[in-house]
Amino acid sequence: MGWLPVGDSYEISLVDGKVAARSTGPRAGGRPLKTLPKALRDDPEVERLRQLAQWLDRHAAECLARVDAWVVSSLPVPTGLLARVWPDPAWQDALRDLVVLGDDPAEPGLLRDVTDTGDLRVVNLDGDTVRLSPVSATLPHPVHLPDLRDLREFAEELDVTQRVEQLHRGTWGRPDDLRQRDTTVTDFRGTTVPNRVATRAAALGFRVSGSQVTCRVWEAGRTIEAALRFDEDYWDSEATLGTLAWSVVDGPTLRLTEVGPVAWSEGMRMATALSGAVTGTGNKA
Repeated sequence: MGWLPVGDSYEISLVDGKVAARSTGPRAGGRPLKTLPKALRDDPEVERLRQLAQWLDRHAAECLARVDAWVVSSLPVPTGLLARVWPDPAWQDALRDLVVLGDDPAEPGLLRDVTDTGDLRVVNLDGDTVRLSPVSATLPHPVHLPDLRDLREFAEELDVTQRVEQLHRGTWGRPDDLRQRDTTVTDFRGTTVPNRVATRAAALGFRVSGSQVTCRVWEAGRTIEAALRFDEDYWDSEATLGTLAWSVVDGPTLRLTEVGPVAWSEGMRMATALSGAVTGTGNKA
């Protein structure tokens, strides 16, 4: 953004998300000052700029959370919607270089641009920039990417950094030898977490409800919740983890053999992140 005049000898602007000032005197060099002058700290214009910076931070976090939800759910997103949000730097930062699928699920590409008419410009695995014109696009969860290894290597060659975890999101595959009657994973039971579970879960983006940590995904037309139980000793702030299970929200508990690939992977990802454990139930990619 530009510089706004404040008083007789200063201008203010947002620099790297913070309010900065520069002198406008005859000897001013045009560079931002290292600290905000005392005379400006309580200025109404400075306070308004601080509030704008706070709003922009919240907006950026909301964009990242929304795009992360799109990736986890692998839901089609109308390209007209992508065209409307793309000019916003916060949305663009969250979306750029994510793997996107158009009409052909066998031709993934890294999203580089969205035109005002909704066309997508992507870089495919051949290194070519191509233009796609689907009605909707999918930002798939990595368990749905058959070329995941190739895409990871390709992204590394291009020095791509994704703001939303997609290509380098940890994935776990459901084992083939599960028993039909089983409804819980016990790999994490008995693991002690040295810090408060609620604090750790919140930092990792998970929810705490009662004596369990949860995460939800939309899969196969229904919302599935993975829940990791814990027992917490509030006196010494330690928690002992229990079993991991999945259920349909407002519905029944699922047998492990009924859990879909995304719900399984996200539930195992949550439990592993909280416990720091290495588990044999499911293979991490």
